[in-house]
Amino acid sequence: MALDELKAAVPDYAKDLRLNLGSVIGNSDLPQQQLWGTVLACAIASRSPRVLRELEPEAKANLSPEAYTAAKSAAAVMAMNNVFYRTRHLLSDPEYGTLRAGLRMNVIGNPGVEKVDFELWSLAVSAVNGCGQCLDSHEQVLRKAGVSREVIQEAFKIASVIQAVGVTLDSEAVLADQ
Repeated sequence: MALDELKAAVPDYAKDLRLNLGSVIGNSDLPQQQLWGTVLACAIASRSPRVLRELEPEAKANLSPEAYTAAKSAAAVMAMNNVFYRTRHLLSDPEYGTLRAGLRMNVIGNPGVEKVDFELWSLAVSAVNGCGQCLDSHEQVLRKAGVSREVIQEAFKIASVIQAVGVTLDSEAVLADQ
């Protein structure tokens, strides 16, 4: 199992990450599609080749082709949206918030899977990318759809652990090449 290999690669100084990785993925209460879509979207968002290489095959095996594509779509569209909306929010000139975005985001309206799943994956990617405005937007949609705070937190726990594992392993790879 690639998850076991990924956990084994985490150095001892980051043992908490190893334990958390096993916990947030191995002991998650999320349905398989929500879990593995979140894992895949966050592995992509982490920008860590090692994390993506290790987790993608298991995600692909646990997702329908439609969900697999939708999770990748969530990572892609949120990579754009998180930069756009975070920048617009961080600029001190509030007039940027009144301008039309003019960016295509059709996949959000028709992701090919349940809207709740896509929103959850988008929220998780937004957590990795640190866009508060996108986090608020996706959280509100999820809450209106009846998704509990516990489920939402589960998604951003997965995001935080995958991101931390990616940073740690990529840092170790750089240090090993010195």
